[in-house]
Amino acid sequence: MSANSFGARDTLRVGDASYEIYRLDRVEGSARLPYSLKILLENLLRTEDGANITEAHINALGQWDPSAAPSVEIQFTPARVIMQDFTGVPCVVDLATMREAVRDLGGDPARINPLAPAEMVIDHSVIVDFFGGPDSFRRNVEKEYERNHERYQFLRWGQTAFDEFKVVPPGTGIVHQVNIEHLARVVMIRDGKAYPDTCVGTDSHTTMENGIGVLGWGVGGIEAEAAMLGQPISMLIPRVVGFKLTGKLPAGATATDLVLTITEMLRKHGVVGKFVEFYGEGVSSVPLANRATIGNMSPEFGSTCAIFPIDQETINYLTLTGRTAEQIALVEAYAKEQGLWLDPHAEPAFSEYIELDLSTVVPSIAGPKRPQDRIALSESKEIWRRDVRAYVTDFDGDGVDEANEESFPASDAPASNARAGAPRPHKAVPVTLADGTAFEIDHGVVTIAAITSCTNTSNPYVMLGAALLARNAVEKGLTRKPWVKTSLAPGSQVVTGYFERSGLQPYLDKIGFNLVGYGCTTCIGNSGPLPEEISAAVQANDLAVTAVLSGNRNFEGRINPDVKMNYLASPPLVVAYALAGTMDLDLNNEPLGTGSDGKPVFLADIWPEPEEVSRVVADSIGQDMFLRDYADVFKGDDHWQSLPIPTGNTFEWDPASTYVRKAPYFEGMPAKPEPVTDITGARVLAVLGDSVTTDHISPAGSIKVGTPAADYLKENGVEVKDFNSYGSRRGNHEVMIRGTFANIRLKNLLLNGVEGGYTRDFTQEGGPQSFIYDASVNYQAAGTPLVVLAGKEYGSGSSRDWAAKGTALLGVRAVIAESYERIHRSNLIGMGVLPLQFPEGETATSLGLTGEETFEITGVEELNQGHTPATVTVRAGDKQFEAIVRIDTPGEADYYRHGGIMQYVLRSLLAK
Repeated sequence: MSANSFGARDTLRVGDASYEIYRLDRVEGSARLPYSLKILLENLLRTEDGANITEAHINALGQWDPSAAPSVEIQFTPARVIMQDFTGVPCVVDLATMREAVRDLGGDPARINPLAPAEMVIDHSVIVDFFGGPDSFRRNVEKEYERNHERYQFLRWGQTAFDEFKVVPPGTGIVHQVNIEHLARVVMIRDGKAYPDTCVGTDSHTTMENGIGVLGWGVGGIEAEAAMLGQPISMLIPRVVGFKLTGKLPAGATATDLVLTITEMLRKHGVVGKFVEFYGEGVSSVPLANRATIGNMSPEFGSTCAIFPIDQETINYLTLTGRTAEQIALVEAYAKEQGLWLDPHAEPAFSEYIELDLSTVVPSIAGPKRPQDRIALSESKEIWRRDVRAYVTDFDGDGVDEANEESFPASDAPASNARAGAPRPHKAVPVTLADGTAFEIDHGVVTIAAITSCTNTSNPYVMLGAALLARNAVEKGLTRKPWVKTSLAPGSQVVTGYFERSGLQPYLDKIGFNLVGYGCTTCIGNSGPLPEEISAAVQANDLAVTAVLSGNRNFEGRINPDVKMNYLASPPLVVAYALAGTMDLDLNNEPLGTGSDGKPVFLADIWPEPEEVSRVVADSIGQDMFLRDYADVFKGDDHWQSLPIPTGNTFEWDPASTYVRKAPYFEGMPAKPEPVTDITGARVLAVLGDSVTTDHISPAGSIKVGTPAADYLKENGVEVKDFNSYGSRRGNHEVMIRGTFANIRLKNLLLNGVEGGYTRDFTQEGGPQSFIYDASVNYQAAGTPLVVLAGKEYGSGSSRDWAAKGTALLGVRAVIAESYERIHRSNLIGMGVLPLQFPEGETATSLGLTGEETFEITGVEELNQGHTPATVTVRAGDKQFEAIVRIDTPGEADYYRHGGIMQYVLRSLLAK
C-alpha cells in the first residue's frame, strides 16, 4: 500500500467498473512533464513506501529540471517482465538455483517465485537449416525440437513450478511482436488498481513496446530476475530528448528508411542513457506499425527508450489486435484522465530537441557492420566499392589513396575513408551446386537475403510491400540468383494469415522466400549454414560476400561466419537484392535482371505503388486473425504438449545435460556479504578498441570446431552436428564461459593482427598466444585477478547478461574503458565486476599502457564504509592514474558490495 503522501489515491469509473488510481495532477509540476516521466511519476506515487521511495523522490520528479544533468536516484518498479528463450533460460536456471540456495541456507525454496508477471516467448532457437522449399518450416521446427528438447523440458517445468510465469511455445512468433500484438496491456489491472503498463525485458529490443505507449527497455537477465522477485530498478531521473516529427513520408520511402534515418540522426546527436520521446503534429501521420519499428531500434541509436504517447492510433491498434472492449475503454479513459493522451500541438518540456521532416526521408540501407551507418540507396554501389577494400586481402589498392585509409582495430567504426571512385576488387570463382547449377561468385555477391526480425516483420506495410514486389518480379519473369539463400521468418502467425488472404504468398515462394520459421533467425545469427559448395568457395578464396536482412543488427561476425559484410534493408529491398544477387549494383539506374520478354527489368518497374500497398493492407488484415492466432497462445503444438514435465519445487538437474546445468553463482555463499577488497597483482586479459559490442563479448552464433567450447562438447559426447548454437546453450555456464570474448572478429590488441578469442597468457614465460578461456583457467589457478582495457562505447549492442556473466566467470575483477553503454555497465556491477573509466581525455594509448603491466587498483575498500568513491587509484607498472568509478547509484553500490545483484536479492529475501 502506498504511503500516499500527496493524497493521489482516487477512483476511476469506466463503464460499470471502478479502479483505484494515483492521480498525477496532485503533484505540482506534473502537467509539464514529458509523457515518459509522467509514467515514472505514477510509478513512484503508487509504490511510495517512505523508505526506498519517499515524498522527496516524488517532488524531485515533479520539479524536474530539463536542463540538469541526471543526479537524483529513483526506484522504478516495472509492472511485468518479458523474456526470450536465449536470455530467459539463464533467468529460469538462476531462479531454480536460488531455490536450492535458499533451502541450503535454511529458508523456504518456494519463496523464490516471480512477484510480477513474467512471460517468455521461445523465438531465438529456430535456425534456417532448410530454406526455399514448401516443407522448410516443418523441417526447421523438427530440427529445433531435436536440438532443444532438454531446454524446452526445463522451461515446461518452470511454467508449472513458478507462479506468474508463462511460456509462449516455439513456432508462435518473435517476442516483441507477440508482446505488442497480445501480451502488452498498455494499462494494467491488478488487485483492483489501474496503472500504466511498464515492462522491462531480457532483450534490448523490448523497446518495441514504446510504439504503443508502454514504457520499458532492455535489461540484463540478472536485473530481470530481480524485477521478477519484486526488486525495483535503481536509476537516475534521465534527460529526455524531444524528437519532433512533421510532414509525411514520401512515396517510395518505407518505415525502414525512416528508422535508419532516425538511427543515424540520434547516433550523431548522442542519446546514450537518455529517454527519447516523439511529439508534434507529424506523430498522428505515423502508423502504429511504424512507431513500433522506431521504438524497436532504440538500442541501435543508444537511448534507453524511444516512446510514443497514447492516442487514437494506439486505440485503433488495440482494437485491430483483438483486445477486449473493456480493456480498450480503460486505456482511453485512463490516458485522458491522467494527461497521458497525445496532444499533437503541445510542446512539453524536454532536455534537448531534435526535429525531422518526414518528407525528407529517402530509400536507404545501412552497413556494412553498424546499423547507424546509413547509406542512401542511390549511393549504395559506390559506397560498397569503397568499403569492400577493407575486407579483401588480394587487392593492391590501385587508385586508392592509402594515406587516407584508416585502421580501426577491435572496432565497429566506419570502414575505410578512401576515395569511393577507385576500382573495385574482383575474384570470379566458379561454383557448381549439387543439383548441377553452375555460376560464378565474386566479392559483393549477396549470399543471404532474409526477411527477418521483429523490427520489420511486425509492419504490414513493408511486409505486404515485399510480397507485392515479389508478385511484380515473378510476372516480369525474374527470380532470385542461385547463390542467394532466401528466407522468410515472420514475427507472428498473423503475417502468414495476411499473406495468404492477399494471395501473395505463392509469389514469395516462387522467388524462394518460403516460410522457414516464426523466430528471430538471421538477425541473431541463426541464418544457418550457406550451401556447402558456396561456403567452401567463399572460405577457400577469402571472398567478401554480403548479407541483406530486414533486421536491426549487422555487426561483424554476427549474421554468418562466412559473410563479412552485412546490410540492413526494408523487406522490399531484401527481395530486390535477392533478385540482383550483388551489392555492386545501382538499383536506381541498373537493371535487376532480364525479364521473360528479353527486356531489362529495373527496380522502378516492379516497386509497388503506395496506394496499392495501403489498399492491400486494409483488405488483408482483420481482427479475426489476431483473435484466432492468440486464442490459446500458451498451449503449443503437439511437439510442445508431448514433452514430459518434471515435478517438484526444485529442479532435478541431469548431470549429463550439456544444455541446462546448475549455475555456480551461489556456491559457498555466506549468509552475510564479505567486505569488498582492493585489486592487487592483476593482469590484463584483453586490450580492446572503440565500439566493442556485447556481440564481441557474449557467446553467440555457431560453435566452431577447434574452440574451447567445441572441445568441451566433444569431451561430453556431443557430435559436431549436434553442437547447436551458443544461444541455445545459454543454460550451461561451462559452454558459455568458453565462448566469452570468442567472436571471430574480436581484435585483442595484446596480439598483433590476430582476430578471434585469443590473448597472451602471462602465467607462462614470454606470454605466448592462448585462447582467452585457457589463459583464464591458468590465471585463476594462480590466484591472479584479471582486468580488461577498452575504448569508447564499451558494451554497446544487445543487453546480454552473458557478456557480464562470462566476464565475471573468466575471473575479470574490473573493466577500465573510455565510456560505456548503459546496460552492459549495469550488468557488470550486477555480476560483481567493477566498471572504471579512464580520466577525461585519456585512453590506454595516451597513458602508455600496453596490457603487459601488472595492475593494482586501490580505494575500492571505501565502499565498505557505505560510500562510493568518485575515483580509485590505478597503478600499472610504473604508471599511475585516477580512474572514475562508474557505480552510478547507491543501489548499484549495494549490489557490488554483495558480490552481485542475485546475491543481494537472495540475502534480502532471507532477511525478510
